[in-house]
Amino acid sequence: MKTLYVEGDSLLHRLPPRTKLLGLAAAGIALFLFRSIPPLALAAVISVAIYASLGIGLRQSLARLRPIFLTIAVVALFTLLVGSVEEAATVLLRLTSLMLLAAAVTATTGIGEFIDEITLAAWPLERLGLVKAADIGLSIGLVIRFVPEILDRYHAIQDAHRARGLKPRVLTLAVPLIILTLKNADEIAAAIDARGIRAQR
Repeated sequence: MKTLYVEGDSLLHRLPPRTKLLGLAAAGIALFLFRSIPPLALAAVISVAIYASLGIGLRQSLARLRPIFLTIAVVALFTLLVGSVEEAATVLLRLTSLMLLAAAVTATTGIGEFIDEITLAAWPLERLGLVKAADIGLSIGLVIRFVPEILDRYHAIQDAHRARGLKPRVLTLAVPLIILTLKNADEIAAAIDARGIRAQR
């Protein structure tokens, strides 16, 4: 099974997970405070440099980032249609920077480290009786873990359509993808309950 984590020895790989997650949160807040194009363009350049420093390679980077970037492009295009060119450029630069930084963090942080940090961050909420910290950490870890699986499943359905001479369409791809994903989610939930993981305190 694939993961978003990439083995490496870059500076970002060596940073503690908590430092990376706090840095990502701070960068996200800063990006939404900036409203002019020059600082956002500079942020985008820095984000590209940070992601490039991981040494993942152009081909693999495009495969990992293409679906998210297409979504950002659609959002920017919609902003252009209902707003101005400056607003569209702002949205494009801001979301692209945030996407690259988040992708860099997920590529250099293992799932176990993510779960540990999120569980620790949710601990105060558990003390208040609102949630179970371990469940929050497990949920986020599973989401990160199965993103590449869902993308692989999407490409497999797309290839199956082409093999049958059918033109892939959003609806015909989305329906089987959702069904397979929900079925997989049920199987994972059953496995978790069978092991009593969510019952642990």
